[in-house]
Amino acid sequence: MAEPIRVLHVLGNTQLGGAESRTMDLYRHLDRSRVQFDFLVHTEREGYFDKEIKELGGRIFRVPRFRMYNYFSYQKAVAEFFRKHHEFCMVQGHITSTASIYLPAAKKAGIPVTIAHARSAGVDKGVKGILTRWLRRNLSKKADYLFTCSRLAGISVFGAQAVRDGRTVFIPNAIDCKAFSYQEDTRERMRQKLGLEDKYVIGHVGRFHYAKNHEYLLQVFAALAGRSDKGVAQNVNGVDAIRKENGVHAKEYALILLGEGEGMEGAKTLSKQLGIGDKVHFLGNHSNVYDYYQAMDYFVYPSRFEGLPGTVVEAQSSGLRVLMSDSICEEVAATELVHVMSIREDAAVWADYVESTADYDRRSYVEEMKSAGFDVAAQAQRMMRFYETGEWE
Repeated sequence: MAEPIRVLHVLGNTQLGGAESRTMDLYRHLDRSRVQFDFLVHTEREGYFDKEIKELGGRIFRVPRFRMYNYFSYQKAVAEFFRKHHEFCMVQGHITSTASIYLPAAKKAGIPVTIAHARSAGVDKGVKGILTRWLRRNLSKKADYLFTCSRLAGISVFGAQAVRDGRTVFIPNAIDCKAFSYQEDTRERMRQKLGLEDKYVIGHVGRFHYAKNHEYLLQVFAALAGRSDKGVAQNVNGVDAIRKENGVHAKEYALILLGEGEGMEGAKTLSKQLGIGDKVHFLGNHSNVYDYYQAMDYFVYPSRFEGLPGTVVEAQSSGLRVLMSDSICEEVAATELVHVMSIREDAAVWADYVESTADYDRRSYVEEMKSAGFDVAAQAQRMMRFYETGEWE
């Protein structure tokens, strides 16, 4: 029996991030007797997906993390890696900040096809962001294929000219849509587990990072929670609703945040300063994230920038209304569940919208998301043809 071809994915780590999760979703749905994935990561630490990768037949290689001062030693490390390991049919680089270094090294070592995969439409603030843009400046000329999860991500990473010239290939951030299908029994079980049976639950899934804008999210929630507290006090005095003149009835709100990251402690501190510490639940990372979507009532996503957030795809599949920032790509808004607002608005304006649209009949939107091209099973077939032929359809 012939050995499967091997594709190398270059990532920062194998934790529960967006690029990592989407790559693993694809990996699980491939015919691994034909196509196998290996991973080159920039850390010595064991990652969340390491065990599963090895069980699926993948290998994990490691190089030092790039820091601008080690430019030459990093360049030497990746060149040495590809000199020893050039058995891959393709290298797909999800870290675009240094792809202009490692993709040419792979090509020089004899790997036939190189791919730069743009997954974000922005960069970190400060010096780090400036350096990232500088390192990417010629990337569009240093890869055989330019994959992008959205038009905005393509422009950010490869430049507007590459997008206008049709040199980029749109690859939606696909998920296992069926896993996120709305299930009432799962909803009841999860809300009981979390102690939120009688609460209206605002949800967010994402690492604690500048891009995700947790501070604005907490301000939006504080505005909602303040109205809730006022409404509860009025109910004690025999008034059955807050803002009754608008037909909006008082709710007791809770916020659940899934994810981890360097900004978590700051978010916890801010929640206490805003007086909502007892209403905000920091739940960390969970492999069964689809169950947590069931417990939510509304998904709020005020990111400063994104590529194409798989979390918004997941939320729609599970039938959640979504309020997201206008800095997020339009491709992700595949259903009428999504509403867009500017984060330049006062947080109270976002709270007004959530409050006024809080009541709706929830159902599964799996078929709509599949029709929009976000199902990973269909994407796996498409990507396997590409990996095996080296040519995009």
